[in-house]
Amino acid sequence: MFAQVRQGEAPAAQSSRVCVRCVMDSSDPDIRFDDRGVCHHCAKYDEAVGSRVLTGERAKAELDTLVAEMRRRGAGRTYDCIIGISGGVDSTYVAYAVKRLLGLRPLAVHLDNGWDSELAVKNIEHVLKKLDIPLYTHVLDWDEFRDLQLSFLRASTPDSEVPSDHAIVAVLYQMARRERVPFILSGCNVRTESHLPPAWSQGHQDWRYIRSLQRQFGERPLKTYPHRSLPVQMLDSRRVRWIDVLNYLDYRKADALGILEKELGWRYYGGKHYESIYTRFYQGYILPRKFGFDKRKMHLSSLICSGEITREHALAELAELPYPAALQQSDREYVIKKLGLTEPEFEQIMSAPPKRFSDYPSYVNGVPARVARSLRRVLRRGT
Repeated sequence: MFAQVRQGEAPAAQSSRVCVRCVMDSSDPDIRFDDRGVCHHCAKYDEAVGSRVLTGERAKAELDTLVAEMRRRGAGRTYDCIIGISGGVDSTYVAYAVKRLLGLRPLAVHLDNGWDSELAVKNIEHVLKKLDIPLYTHVLDWDEFRDLQLSFLRASTPDSEVPSDHAIVAVLYQMARRERVPFILSGCNVRTESHLPPAWSQGHQDWRYIRSLQRQFGERPLKTYPHRSLPVQMLDSRRVRWIDVLNYLDYRKADALGILEKELGWRYYGGKHYESIYTRFYQGYILPRKFGFDKRKMHLSSLICSGEITREHALAELAELPYPAALQQSDREYVIKKLGLTEPEFEQIMSAPPKRFSDYPSYVNGVPARVARSLRRVLRRGT
């Protein structure tokens, strides 16, 4: 049985219990522990790996079948599949695997939201040139996107990377429709990113949530922002297949890093998703200071469960700053200036009481969803 951490406990009490298997702790307000002290994220990890990660001959057979179908349906077209590329390790390894290991003809798609680090840009250009993969870059309207990012910051939820994540997926599907390609191959994978607390961020594909925050806190209409409403998502799911290809490849991050550096001249950028300046600052500065959330815990926990690192290694890494203090200060000044904020305005954002996804309208929190949940409860009581 899992024990629930009570909402409203003091921060010190909430941060006092740590999973005995991984490094997730009570900074996740929804964490539960079993009688052995193992958290529910680890239980979900084992279930997901068992059901979604393929190995050995089964993985090869299913992947061979998928590749054959992609080639067949891509016949007479320019591309077999769409891949996203950020300059980070996961998406770059997908590009390498799709071209070098699977022999497919991908179109790489990149979202330029104005926050790419110089190293990420160089990685993308260098790697795709070496792999001979064409690139489509979608550049967001900066003034519009900046206003949306400010809306999320002012909403005071820990979800401020939702605007980028939603737009990335929307552009991938947009290009799949435009090029009439029915396959998107992603860098998402179970083994290295399964400890995902909803309290730390959610609503990534919830257009109603995004739109509601912009209407409440924004100053500009979202005229060009790439998005997918619920009906469009339902149609896309019938027309385009999303494949987490790394789940078929016995993906190990350390091995991938070595391959990319040796064969493609790719360079590491220092942390999970730190190829983006905003992500680096948001995950390494804003989330820990304002919300008490350190996303390194979830990334490291998945690597512990996958056997790539030890728990002791993860705890030692967590004892250090998320990234160097001097770079944090430099990023702080850069982000405040780029967002058009003053120091007092930024401090007001940092000191505002934290909110949760459930505090705002969304598809999940809408009237139809609430009615459906109520109906299910009534039906359960009647059985």
